[in-house]
Amino acid sequence: MPSKVAVIVAAAGAGTRFGGPVKKTFAQIDGRPVMIRTLELFVNREDVCQIVLAVSEEDYDDVKTKYGANLGFMGVRLVKGGAERCQTVANALAAVDDQAELVAVHDAVRPCLTAEKITEVFEAAEKHGAAMLASPVNETIKRVDGEKVIQETVDRRGLYLAQTPQVFKRQVIVEAYAKLGGQKGHFTDDAQVVERIGVRTVVVENDLSNVKITRPSDLKLAEAILKAMPKPKKPGPAGPFEAEKMW
Repeated sequence: MPSKVAVIVAAAGAGTRFGGPVKKTFAQIDGRPVMIRTLELFVNREDVCQIVLAVSEEDYDDVKTKYGANLGFMGVRLVKGGAERCQTVANALAAVDDQAELVAVHDAVRPCLTAEKITEVFEAAEKHGAAMLASPVNETIKRVDGEKVIQETVDRRGLYLAQTPQVFKRQVIVEAYAKLGGQKGHFTDDAQVVERIGVRTVVVENDLSNVKITRPSDLKLAEAILKAMPKPKKPGPAGPFEAEKMW
């Protein structure tokens, strides 16, 4: 039997680079919110025992009002995040069920992920204790100064772009966060937090289709990727919660 996985979907970011009238998590791709599309990646998986959605405190009531019925139907637990990503994950960890053997953390703004890659990274974490998706750096990298003048060309050998999900044995990520203390603002991903306690994270190679929506132009790219992917099975039975009626 595969390990039971609790999935934390981090959606508390301010999204300052995105701009526009709504936050990127609520922006729509082909008529449906990015956040909902991301949650659906995990809803029907037999190895997922829980999904925790962490949103900012300022968005909490709005999300509960607008999407509460949908989240309840999908079995998603809603919690309040923090000012920094690590604070958000720490808050969500406190809500993880005891039955979870692995904990996966995934960006709410990465809706273009295949079921096969989710399975692959889950299995790698089960085997090694910690695993994450990442894509190799294929372009030439330049380091510049404050005036955008090139200072050096960086050797790209062995360099990877971090993606999510990042998946860990539950006791590993719980211990790592417990030892952070007041340093939560200094870390940009969970693998970095786990590295701090000496746990090695294995990279599961992925391509760039697992795009992170950061700017409005990324919505069109994500839409094109999603249209090219095989259609996922609808979450739940047909009826009043059919996708076209839910969103």
